[in-house]
Amino acid sequence: MTGVLRDPRRGAVPRASAARGGAPNLGPRAAAGNRAALLSAAREVFGTAGTGAPLSAVAKRAGVGQGSLYRHFPERLDLVVAVFEEQVVLVEELAATGVALPDLLGLVTRHAVDSVAFVDLVRSGEPDRRVVALGDRVAAVLGARLDEAAAAGAAPAGTTPDDLLLAVAMVAGGLSGSDGDARVRRAERAWELLGFEVRIPASGDG
Repeated sequence: MTGVLRDPRRGAVPRASAARGGAPNLGPRAAAGNRAALLSAAREVFGTAGTGAPLSAVAKRAGVGQGSLYRHFPERLDLVVAVFEEQVVLVEELAATGVALPDLLGLVTRHAVDSVAFVDLVRSGEPDRRVVALGDRVAAVLGARLDEAAAAGAAPAGTTPDDLLLAVAMVAGGLSGSDGDARVRRAERAWELLGFEVRIPASGDG
């Protein structure tokens, strides 16, 4: 006997041993699933109730225990940083397809529109080195498209990557206090005033 449970309907296919009186222990797969569920729940809960919402509400929405939440995200800001990192990865993946700056700025703006509560929380405290590092990644991606955008008239001539990151921060900061479609209209007008062409995708497309 090897101690591995086998399903007679599937021949010699091994399966994980079940915990006494409970479901099978999925190990790392469960941890990854719990983390993804917590991030999704944080976007929903913080998006509707603000980042001051109790973390217990996030755990409940995710369908996990508070112990699991704190193992993945010991602090409230850890959740926010993780959501931002997901968004930065999406921007980097879009950039890898070769799209132009207006589309990249559009995705960045869509994330800002959908994450106003997260942006407000980060802006209200001391600068976090992880958020700064994520900003540097965004600046690198956007900066790589800046010259061609300026040549095409989609960005003001002479704009630097730092200028562009400042513009993103200005637009994101200007969304606080508005909601729904008003945020998109406000963002579009802000980019127009700053002299950039930006194509903001519909919610759920980014």
